[in-house]
Amino acid sequence: MSTTVQRIVHASTLIDFDGAMILTDPWFSERRGYRQGEPRSVRSAADLPELAGIVISHGHYDHCDVDALAGYPNKSVPVATTRGVADKLHAVGFTTVTELADWESIELGPVRVTATPARHSVPESTFMLQADGRSVFFGADTLRVPELDEIAARFPEIDLALLPINGLSIRPMFNHKVVMDAEEAADLTRALRPRLAVPIHYAYTAGPVRDRLLLKLDRNRPDLYRDATADLAPDTDVRILSTGEALSL
Repeated sequence: MSTTVQRIVHASTLIDFDGAMILTDPWFSERRGYRQGEPRSVRSAADLPELAGIVISHGHYDHCDVDALAGYPNKSVPVATTRGVADKLHAVGFTTVTELADWESIELGPVRVTATPARHSVPESTFMLQADGRSVFFGADTLRVPELDEIAARFPEIDLALLPINGLSIRPMFNHKVVMDAEEAADLTRALRPRLAVPIHYAYTAGPVRDRLLLKLDRNRPDLYRDATADLAPDTDVRILSTGEALSL
């Protein structure tokens, strides 16, 4: 049995559990104020492989690109998401969408998906994905909140954690933080104790003017997470993946 993960862009990844492919947080287009900041490894939803399921953490465009995702031909593919997102997916033709509350689970083909806590500027879930004796935690773009510590008690053996690290804050809202930063992600790594960790959600840019005036974030600094994790969670092996690069667990 083999399990691999490939970064597409941002928080969008393909996780392959021995042929059962799970797509996380699809983002296949760009628009003003939302630039990916790195080349994505899958051009469009039509270019995706056959999927066993899709996991969507929340309804923001850069995590739930519904118009572009509508190009995926099999609209019966099962989707696991958080509350308030299903209507968007139904509107573009997806028929099998389940909104999960914290600790609820669903089977996407052979992959068991469990919603886990998150906090963001809108309702959000993180997720644990399990199949073939492997466990992958998908951290979406949550803040580092105490509720995440319970994951380690419920899932004591995690093979891989995919963790956001750009520490995004909204300046007009008095530096209101909405995503964990690299050091906070390293602290979550310490709590979860995964064997491997891959940083995600760090190349996004709103453009040079918006980045400077409207946002506060660490761009393209996965090294900050790697170095902080070396101090706080030295038993976890951090891998920094280019888009399109695959990691075998």
